[in-house]
Amino acid sequence: MTKLKHYKMFIDGEWVDSENKKTFETLNPENNKPWAVVPEASAKDVDKAVNAAQKAFESDWPKLLPKERAKFLRAIGEQLRENAEMLGEIETIDTGKIIRETKKQAIYIADYYDYYAGLADKVEGTVLPIDKPNIQAITTRIPIGVIAAIIPWNSQMFLTATKLAPALAMGNTVVIKSSELAPAVMFEFAKLIEKTGLPKGVVNVITGFGDPCGKTLTTHNLVEKIAFTGGPETARHIIRNSADNLSEVSLELGGKSPVAVFDDAEQENAIMELLLEYLVQAAKAV
Repeated sequence: MTKLKHYKMFIDGEWVDSENKKTFETLNPENNKPWAVVPEASAKDVDKAVNAAQKAFESDWPKLLPKERAKFLRAIGEQLRENAEMLGEIETIDTGKIIRETKKQAIYIADYYDYYAGLADKVEGTVLPIDKPNIQAITTRIPIGVIAAIIPWNSQMFLTATKLAPALAMGNTVVIKSSELAPAVMFEFAKLIEKTGLPKGVVNVITGFGDPCGKTLTTHNLVEKIAFTGGPETARHIIRNSADNLSEVSLELGGKSPVAVFDDAEQENAIMELLLEYLVQAAKAV
């Protein structure tokens, strides 16, 4: 019998089990068998992660010079390039995506961290025209605080980069909720983040189910912004959960290129055509 891989959550720079010791298995879609065990975050675990991010925000991270934050972003990019094969293998095992796509995507995603590293010291304010004499109106951009990044199962590394890289560049701290359907690659990514020496609490990685993990995260009064990619039904819950705290919310919903296969179609031929089209598009993407 194959030994299951065991993961822990990354909170405040430490690798921890859930406080109630609850876990769940993640399945390999190739055979629908468990291959890894991950912690199931409780409300207390979420609160611990958010408070760690808040503490990091109140201490050194946003006070670092932009060029210093940029060094960490570039270091994350280098870790992605050096460990692309490992990340690709883990993501393929956990999601079923083809290795050619997941491996090359990790290298491609590294460019996101390089881009935002270059952008970190180029954040500018503006001088606004005003109809009052002897008054000058100036706007400046400042970090807002703790950001909750909620990631779907199907492209975790990419959809994390689009949230995490700009947040870190600006001086925010982040709690990443990895999808409970395929959480493993996010914990492997956290190991790489740890290697960069990023201050503890700046990035935290948890996973769990909608209730209590997702609900606690999106209702937490220290979360200033929620960045979510997923379905519209979950998004409705997030909007309701964030209302009392007036948290900012950005939503990436739905999907593209839907396909309808009718009952009178040759099912096997239809599946093969869809698979071929997917492989073509994946090849173009990398």
